[in-house]
Amino acid sequence: MACIYGNISNIDTTGASQATANQDRLNIKGVEASKKLAETDLARMENYKCMIIKVGRAKQMDPAVIAAIISRESRAGAALQGEWGDHGNAFGLMQVDRRYHTPAGAWNSEQHIGQATDILISFTNEIRAKFPTWSQEQCFKGGISAYNAGVSTVSSYENIDAKTTGEDYSNDVVARAQWFRSKGY
Repeated sequence: MACIYGNISNIDTTGASQATANQDRLNIKGVEASKKLAETDLARMENYKCMIIKVGRAKQMDPAVIAAIISRESRAGAALQGEWGDHGNAFGLMQVDRRYHTPAGAWNSEQHIGQATDILISFTNEIRAKFPTWSQEQCFKGGISAYNAGVSTVSSYENIDAKTTGEDYSNDVVARAQWFRSKGY
């Protein structure tokens, strides 16, 4: 499937930090930890695969990236309290923050995945405008980082995750996406 924002397979990544890997009590970090975290979420993710692929096609967004964000944000729903996470501020599988957006659809719906994907696309486009000399893949990774912490927190490619949760958000999401791609997303 063509993703107009970049090829996730061509993006460099250091994977998950130890802090992120500790969610599953892993004694490894990096790309291998990201793969293990994604693998833990795979059975739950399969419940949403058709919607993820449909939204990805409609919005020209890599379904593997959507799956990776769902894995990172809500562990494919397992980390939610009802429909909410982040102390009641973030909604649904992709954790749309109600302080900045009005959540659309049910927490596990195609409408929700579509809205969150639109937010990711908007951030990727804002990063492209902010860093016009960055490659398409660098802008894509910057958009993923901004999905977690906002466009203003992305100051350089070298420190892309400095202000993200676990200081690894885009690196972990990219590594998970590369793994989800190998599983047909």
